[in-house]
Amino acid sequence: MTKHIFVTGGVVSSLGKGLTCASIGMLLERRGLNVRLQKFDPYINVDPGTMSPYQHGEVYVLDDGAETDLDLGHYERFTKAPLSRDCNYTTGRIYQKVIEKERHGDYLGRTVQVIPHVTDEIKAAVRSLAGEGVDVVITEIGGTVGDIEGLPFLEAIRQFALDIGKQNCLYIHLTLIPYLKAAGEAKTKPTQHSVGRLREIGIQPDILICRTERELAKEEAEKIALFCNVEKRAVIEERDKEFSIYEVPVSLVNNRLDELIVEKLNLRAKPLEIADWMQLLQRIKNPAYEVTVGVVGKYIKHHDAYKSIYEALDHAGIAHNTRVIVRKVEAEEIEREGAEKVLGGINGLLIPGGFGERGINGKIEAVRYARERGVPFFGICLGLQCAVIEFARNVVKLTDAHTTEIDSNCRHPVVCLLDEQFSITHKGGTMRLGSYPCQILPGSKAHEAYGSLLVYERHRHRYEFNNQYRQQFEANGLVVSGTSPDGKLVEIIELPNHPWFVAVQCHPEFKSQPTNAHPLFRGFIAAALAKKNRDGRQAELRSRREPSAQV
Repeated sequence: MTKHIFVTGGVVSSLGKGLTCASIGMLLERRGLNVRLQKFDPYINVDPGTMSPYQHGEVYVLDDGAETDLDLGHYERFTKAPLSRDCNYTTGRIYQKVIEKERHGDYLGRTVQVIPHVTDEIKAAVRSLAGEGVDVVITEIGGTVGDIEGLPFLEAIRQFALDIGKQNCLYIHLTLIPYLKAAGEAKTKPTQHSVGRLREIGIQPDILICRTERELAKEEAEKIALFCNVEKRAVIEERDKEFSIYEVPVSLVNNRLDELIVEKLNLRAKPLEIADWMQLLQRIKNPAYEVTVGVVGKYIKHHDAYKSIYEALDHAGIAHNTRVIVRKVEAEEIEREGAEKVLGGINGLLIPGGFGERGINGKIEAVRYARERGVPFFGICLGLQCAVIEFARNVVKLTDAHTTEIDSNCRHPVVCLLDEQFSITHKGGTMRLGSYPCQILPGSKAHEAYGSLLVYERHRHRYEFNNQYRQQFEANGLVVSGTSPDGKLVEIIELPNHPWFVAVQCHPEFKSQPTNAHPLFRGFIAAALAKKNRDGRQAELRSRREPSAQV
């Protein structure tokens, strides 16, 4: 029978349940087990697709087109577990299914209630990942214990142990041990209260993972174990990480969490193998090189808005034994101060995806700065569209070129709505979503990076390059190096006489892993390193030519 691990959170949000689940999944995989991961989000939106990044962080897109929580990005970066829309359910989606069944007549004669109908739907979602060959399903419950919207999920996982037997279920509770400087001590009471709320619901945690800034003292761990009714060895310290989130699995191994899970679920597991992961951490901690990349966006103040972008840059840095320093730049700052002042000294420029008018001119100016000064440039989704607009205005001399997303009446709509989007009225789940094939031009930079003429990448957009202008662009030196197999959709553009000027309509950041950096991000960081070295050599030559200063 498939075993189940349920991970809940207490005290405060943003403790890192997603990272913890991903780390546990990775450790179990590296003990020879077949793992699946899943997250339940208590909010009523059907998915996060229409939510602001300030509210929710980035929207993570899967191959099947599901718009999901950003924690699924952690799942994919840490594990090999296949993910689909069954791996992320919200309250809205659960209720949508229940209401559809009610309208269909599945509940004829019965009053539809939270218990059992909503909880049964939640349990069905958990079971959807179990089955032949799956050893463990890890299910993360979003939010914190005590949130009213999370109660149906907690009730469902309480019932689940009764359905399949407690010996096949494990409850892990992630909590916070705050340190009060004024008192000079860590406080366990919030954890006690959090576990108390869980026990009132009927869930007794088997393992407590305690987030803490400092080492958890032995007496504190013993106190937590006593008052929370768990074994002393099941109180696991998870201290804040100094260098990287990729240290989390090793921290859990040092606290023997993987051994504890294997024992409590009676799993047939192999010895743990993480030697390659330890080597990866050494490269992260002791890089040989360093580059600075400017990321220009409109959600820069919220780190999670571009979470996968930052991770993919780190992965490419790991591949080149390089620390990537990200200079986060508000697009509106460029509009106020000018690109020269704001972007001076960067070794590469990246413009990520986004929507809307705010900051668009700053992004376009940033593209011009990179194009004219030979700064390696990587545009993603809206980044490609900004590159197209900049090239149209300043090279092709279509001065009033724009995107119809911003100006529906512009004279030269070099970026326009996809044909399939004209009849769409609903916003949620209606963009071009999921994995699509891309045909690569032989001999292009994209071909050099991928090493293949056919690739599959994930998409999330409504607007595209307007093919009516393609001939003019190509006549002025722009190369379309990637298209849909039928040639109708432009997927990748580049400038062949530039050190690295590549822009894509897809979202390659979603397919990057620390052990396998995405090819385009690798190529971009390689170009940034080369620029830094060139600039260094030129500065050295200039200093040799200049006469010594007179004393």
